[in-house]
Amino acid sequence: MPVPEICSAKGCKIGVPAGLAAEHMCILHFTLFIEQECAEMRRESALGKNSHERHNEFMQKIVARGGTLVDTATSGYPMSDEIKARILSTLLTLMNCRENIDRAVMRQSAARRFVG
Repeated sequence: MPVPEICSAKGCKIGVPAGLAAEHMCILHFTLFIEQECAEMRRESALGKNSHERHNEFMQKIVARGGTLVDTATSGYPMSDEIKARILSTLLTLMNCRENIDRAVMRQSAARRFVG
């Protein structure tokens, strides 16, 4: 029987679920990583200088992270109620991030129409 992988986050000794093996993180650290990533995407989008390709890259990243999180959550891996709540909260963060990025793109588009 193979030994389960341990989270790569410094000091963490929690096992990594099969669905997060490619990420090398436990569920808690993966959700923290996603939330940090969303904050960075929102900040970058708020500047209003993203290209269409960059916007698409953000959308693909949001979909991929959400998919990985949902697959892990529904895999049958044993989780505490706190971790389940954390997963739901992170999924909400992803949805809000997508909405914020879409709004930033709409503002960018509207500004170009009025200026140009």
